Amino acid sequence: MSNFVSGPGPSNSAGDSCRFTVSAASLFAAVLFLMLLPASLAAQSDPFLPLPVRAVSTVPSNGDVNPYGVAFVPRGFPTGGAANTGDVLVSNFNNSNNLQGTGTTIIDLPFNGQPGLFFQGPVGLGLTTALNILHKGFVLVGNFPSPDGSCTDAGAGSILVINNQGQQVGTITDKSIQGPWDSALLDLGDFAELFVANGLNGTVVRLDLLVTSNGVKLLKSTQIASGYQHACDPVTFVDAPTGLVFDAFRNVLYVASTMDNAIYAVSDAAFASGDHGTGRLIYSDPLHLHGALAMAQAPNGHLLVSNNDAINSDPNHASEITEFTVNGQFVKQLSIDPSQGGSFGLAVEVQRNGFAQFAAVDDVTNNLLVWTLPAF
Repeated sequence: MSNFVSGPGPSNSAGDSCRFTVSAASLFAAVLFLMLLPASLAAQSDPFLPLPVRAVSTVPSNGDVNPYGVAFVPRGFPTGGAANTGDVLVSNFNNSNNLQGTGTTIIDLPFNGQPGLFFQGPVGLGLTTALNILHKGFVLVGNFPSPDGSCTDAGAGSILVINNQGQQVGTITDKSIQGPWDSALLDLGDFAELFVANGLNGTVVRLDLLVTSNGVKLLKSTQIASGYQHACDPVTFVDAPTGLVFDAFRNVLYVASTMDNAIYAVSDAAFASGDHGTGRLIYSDPLHLHGALAMAQAPNGHLLVSNNDAINSDPNHASEITEFTVNGQFVKQLSIDPSQGGSFGLAVEVQRNGFAQFAAVDDVTNNLLVWTLPAF
């Protein structure tokens, strides 16, 4: 059997140490091993192909549309109620006539199952993106009501407190709440801090809450940020500070200001006793931001922000969700609908099995989209 020669060409030098020979049989065995190695490794690891996106309707029997808020039911949430750990809740802002500021329902999507009604309140609530869930079994949701569907006639609103059975058990009202457009939560069990972005005056307030088995009580409210542009908009209802993400490790509140089309970082958010203004600008990107809206944080620490397409509109980048680092570096974009104005509320949940769920609403189709992705 002939030999296969690899290395530099022939040399008459006795000191040439780079020339070596391998038998054809040995080479065939090595190639076969390398060919089979990836298949062997794949057989012992997770599948390569991702799970398909799950798309479900968020329209309940009363016909509410325009889904806004998205929140995962956390671990430790009481069992035996209308929602369970791993479910996704979605709040609706419009009624069946598509009148803004009048939606009254929250939809529950079980981890494995069909969507159902979690909560239905009285006529004219206008449930917003300000949707958060406490481990002790209470859902907090902002309402920004309008009698005629316009922001110019909208009321200041409040934060509704709903138990795990889907029943309203309280209302948080305060002069600092002026159109709760979005929110973020620090849940410490018996005590919680709810950060609220106000659509009517462009401020962010921190609500210190006492949480018991009977309900939620407001202890104190503090305005910690202001100066964000805000204005009523006949298409989007209002353009104002919206998406909030609280980073407990850094004690920083990230704020997506729609009309400013920028993301800010407010330091010392959990303990601030006064107003920090807009905070520090961390991301301003006219190429990838088109009305920065709701926000969530990915397992890798990156921020995800939806865009309302009413500010800095780009028909070639409709209904985008933009991923960027906390240092303001663009990473990636994802369009959830070919039409503009579809991207709004979103949420992320990291599971114990090393995967994460990413949920986002599509306002154009009134659908909730859920992806299952590797968390790390």
